[in-house]
Amino acid sequence: MDITELSAAQLSDSIHIRDVSCREVMAAYLDRIDERNPAVNAIVSLRDRDALLAEAAACDDELVGNTSRGWMHGMPQAIKDLSETKGLRTTMGSRLLEHFVPDFDCLMVARMKAAGCIVIGKTNVPEFGLGSHTFNDVFGTTRNPFDLTRTAGGSSGGAAVALATHMLPVADGSDYMGSLRNPAAWNNVFGFRPSQGRVPGWPERDNYLAQLGTEGPMGRTVLDVAMLLGTQAGYHPGAPLSLAGRLDEFATVDQARAALAHQPAGTRVGWLGDLDGYLAMEPGIIDRCDAALRSMEAALGCTVEPTTFDMSPARVWEAWLIWRYFLVSANLAPMVTSPARRELMKPEALWEVDRGLQVTGPQITRAAAERTSFYSSITALFDRFDVLVLPTAQVWPFDAAERWPRRIGEREMDTYHRWMEVTSYATFAGLPAISVPAGFDDR
Repeated sequence: MDITELSAAQLSDSIHIRDVSCREVMAAYLDRIDERNPAVNAIVSLRDRDALLAEAAACDDELVGNTSRGWMHGMPQAIKDLSETKGLRTTMGSRLLEHFVPDFDCLMVARMKAAGCIVIGKTNVPEFGLGSHTFNDVFGTTRNPFDLTRTAGGSSGGAAVALATHMLPVADGSDYMGSLRNPAAWNNVFGFRPSQGRVPGWPERDNYLAQLGTEGPMGRTVLDVAMLLGTQAGYHPGAPLSLAGRLDEFATVDQARAALAHQPAGTRVGWLGDLDGYLAMEPGIIDRCDAALRSMEAALGCTVEPTTFDMSPARVWEAWLIWRYFLVSANLAPMVTSPARRELMKPEALWEVDRGLQVTGPQITRAAAERTSFYSSITALFDRFDVLVLPTAQVWPFDAAERWPRRIGEREMDTYHRWMEVTSYATFAGLPAISVPAGFDDR
């Protein structure tokens, strides 16, 4: 048995019926990391091997005594380097935080540890998670395992690559502007952005206005994604806008299998495409998505119909920019209060900081009203459709030496993130969204 080829759900089953020991699992994944990570640079801040094997052995001892911590019992997990991990560096890819070691776990990490995982290290990110290309001045560039000259995407680029190369059984990430979806698309895995409030963030500086980013799961199978979502999700009293309850249907592997065993025949799919030519797309992307949707119709019995929402996408973008400016700036501006500290922050982050400082109260109020109008516009489509589909990316993976795409065809990208505009709609409406692999085979 190649332990690293098992899905996370299969691995959980194998551990609990004692087909494999936690120590064997840990050794197999650490060997895999030694083999693959030097080329792709996905896992960073890796902990000492002997210490990890000792923790895995302790998990084996617990199973001998018929004690399991949860479905992730003894499973290796590397946490995205934006999330706080007690006693382990959380750099956010920034020289400003290069040596920061939290004395606490954030809520998501605490919940995953409570489900039994062993944190082995972190996964690489762009600086402060900004931009869907994983590179920074602390750890360097994460590369796409399908072509090492190409970007892995981001900001959960390290997580997606670690999954694609089987260096992790399942992975956590976060999504602000496609950060769970874009790298998943470029690495042939699933990335799921939950509904706003489903996976609460805690502790947070602001629990009321900052409702664009959210943590969530990635996996090589939908079942694995569902299991990790069930672990991450659930109301927390420190997050007043978190959604009530937990996803109890994903509490165990067997329950999750049963919950996902439904027939999709008759599902009504609204295909938004490039929004009638508004979104710039590199050649082949729409064709690949069309082919995948036709396959889905044939294989699953879904019905696919082109559609669009009735609000101008340009209005949505302008409102999005205001929200993003003031939220990103509010987080980062306190870090760059001197010229010397500004020198340590990448230009794209400084651009967000400086524009956010110019945003006025009336602009925020207008943008909030526009966001409300957009929510009404896009959710009205659910009167006709069960799901809405957009491409996950507007470009193919680009040269890893580039910072970001400057043009798509004849269109110049006027911001460092305009080429990811397609991912902003689910975020702005607070809707759940999953990136489903397409283009890596004939299906």
